[in-house]
Amino acid sequence: MSTTTTEPDQDGDEQRIPTAAENKLSRSRSFALLGELISPVKGKFALMALMVVVAQLAVVAGPAIIAWGIDTGLPELMRGNPIPAFQAAALHIGAAIVGGVLTFGYVRQSVVVGQQMLLSLRRRVFRFTQRQDLEFHESYTSGRIVSRQTSDMEALRELLDSGVNVMVGAFLSMVFTIVLIVKMDWVTGAVMLLMLIPCVLLTMWFQKRSSVEYRAIRTHSARLIVHFVEAMAGIRAVKAFRKEGRNQAEFDTLAQDYRDASLRSVNVFGIYQPALRILANVTIAAVLVVGGFRVLHGDLQVGVLVALVLYSRRFFQPVDEIANFYNAFQSAVSALEKIANLLAVQPHVKEAPNPTPLTASSGQVDFRDVSFRYTEDGPLVLQPLDLHIPAGQSIALVGQTGAGKSTVAKLISRFYDATEGSVQLDGVDLRDISMDDLTRNIVMVTQEAYLFSGTVADNIALGNPGASREEIEAAARAIGADSFIEALPYGYDTDVSKRGGRVSAGQRQLISFARAFLADPRVLILDEATSSLDIPSERMVQEGLTKLLGHRTSLLIAHRLTTVMIADRVLVVHGGEVVEDGSPQELVAQGGRFAALYQAWQDSM
Repeated sequence: MSTTTTEPDQDGDEQRIPTAAENKLSRSRSFALLGELISPVKGKFALMALMVVVAQLAVVAGPAIIAWGIDTGLPELMRGNPIPAFQAAALHIGAAIVGGVLTFGYVRQSVVVGQQMLLSLRRRVFRFTQRQDLEFHESYTSGRIVSRQTSDMEALRELLDSGVNVMVGAFLSMVFTIVLIVKMDWVTGAVMLLMLIPCVLLTMWFQKRSSVEYRAIRTHSARLIVHFVEAMAGIRAVKAFRKEGRNQAEFDTLAQDYRDASLRSVNVFGIYQPALRILANVTIAAVLVVGGFRVLHGDLQVGVLVALVLYSRRFFQPVDEIANFYNAFQSAVSALEKIANLLAVQPHVKEAPNPTPLTASSGQVDFRDVSFRYTEDGPLVLQPLDLHIPAGQSIALVGQTGAGKSTVAKLISRFYDATEGSVQLDGVDLRDISMDDLTRNIVMVTQEAYLFSGTVADNIALGNPGASREEIEAAARAIGADSFIEALPYGYDTDVSKRGGRVSAGQRQLISFARAFLADPRVLILDEATSSLDIPSERMVQEGLTKLLGHRTSLLIAHRLTTVMIADRVLVVHGGEVVEDGSPQELVAQGGRFAALYQAWQDSM
C-alpha cells in the first residue's frame, strides 16, 4: 500500500508536496502574472530605473569628490587659488541635491506604481472569485480567499513599495562603490574583497535561517486568519453548541505558535545584524591601518584614504538592507505564486463562447439522459434521468435528505453542469446560454436567505436593480412581506444590518422571496425556501406563491407538504432516481412513498 507524503502549506492545509514540474509551472504563472501587472506601467518603471541609476551615481560620487577636494582643492587653496576647493564643495552639494531629489522621486514613484499594480490585482482577484462557480467556493475555504486579499496583498505591497529601492538601489550602490574603491587603490580593494568573504557566508546563513523562520511566521499567520474567519462566519453554530471554549483554546495555541515563530525570527536578526556591524567595523579598521601605512610611505594620498574609509562604511549598508529585505522578498514571491495559482483555477461552469440568444423564455425545462457526480471519482448522486417539465408547470420534489433533490435544482440553475447528458431550457442546452440570459430566466431561492448590508428596499431590488420603488413595494405585497416591513423603524428604508441581523429568519426569507418575485423569472426554484417560516407566515406566503406559480415554471423542494400540495406535479426522488411521478392526488391514491409521507403529515396535524 503506497503512501502520499504531505506537508502543511502556508494556509495550514495539508497538501501533497508539489513535483518539480508543478513548481516550474507555478513559477511561470507568477512571472506571467507579474508581466501582466507591469505591462501597463512599464514606461514608469523605465523612468524609475533611470532615476535609481543616476541617484546612486550621485550618492556614490560624494566620497570621490571629497578626496579630490582634499588632495587637489586644499593644496591649491594654500597656494592662493580657491577655485578647486569651491568647485569640490559645489560638486559635493550638487551631488547630494541630485541624489536626494532623485531618491525622493523614485521612492515616491515606486509607491505610486506599486499601489496602481495592487489596485489592479485586488480588483482582478475579487472579480475572479465572484465569477467562479459554486464548486470552487465549496472547496476553497473562505479563510484562504481572505488571506489572498489581505496578508498576500500586504506582502506584495512591501515588495512593490521598497523593492526597487532596496534590490536595485542597494545592488548598484555596492557595485559602484567597489568599482571606485578598486580604481582608487587596488590594495584596499583586495582588503575589501577579502573581508567580503565572511560577510557573504554570514549573509547566506542568515538568509537560510530567516527563510525557515519567516515561512513559519507566514504559516502561523495564515492559520490564525483561517481560524478567525471560520469562527466568525460560523458564530451561530459556535453559540448554539457552546464552542467558545474550544475555539479559544485552538486560537490560543495558534497565537502561541505565531509568537514563538516571531521570537525565533528576532533571535536570528539579533545574531546577524550585530555580527555584520562587527565585520563592517573590522573592515574599516583594516582599511584605515593598511591605508595609513601606505600614506606614510607616500603610496596613497590622504584624500583617497578618507574616501576609502567612507566607502568602507557605506559598503556594508546595502548588504544589511538586502539581507533584511530578503524575507519580504521571499514572502512576496510566495504570495505572488499563491495568487497566480488562484487565478489559474479554471471554473467547470464556463460562459458559452458563442451563446445562443434567449432573451425571453417560455420556461420549458428538459433533462436529456442527465447524470451527475460531484467529483470525477465520486459516486453518481443523480442516476441517468429523462424529464420533461412543460412551461408554466409547478413541480414539487420530495424525498429523503441526500436523495438528489437539491442536485436537480442546482443543475437547472447551472450552479453545476451535468456530468453526462444535457439540461435544456426551451430546447437549448444551458451550456449554450449566456450567463446574463440564464440569470434573467432562472432564479433560485435557497434556505439560507442571505441579506446584504443595506436597506430592505436595496435587498429586494437585487432581483431587478432597475426597478422603481413602486415595483419593489408591489413585490413585497405579492408575497405578504409588506406588513412587517412597514412596521420596521424606517419601513423599506430600514437598514437590515450585516447579514440581516435586524430581522428574524422568517422575515429574511420573505425578503428573499420578494427579491425573487421582483426578478420575474420564467423558472423559479425554491430550495427548502419555506423552512424558516412559522405557520402564519407560511400561510401568508402560500397565497403569494399560488398567484405567482400560476404563470411560470416552478420547482419546489420542501419537506412541508403544505407547499408540496399546491404543485401541479410531484416527483419523488430516492437514491438519485425519480421513483414516483404524478399529481399530489394521484400519488396519494397510489399508496407509494408519497402516500406514506402524506399520511405521516396528516397524522402530525
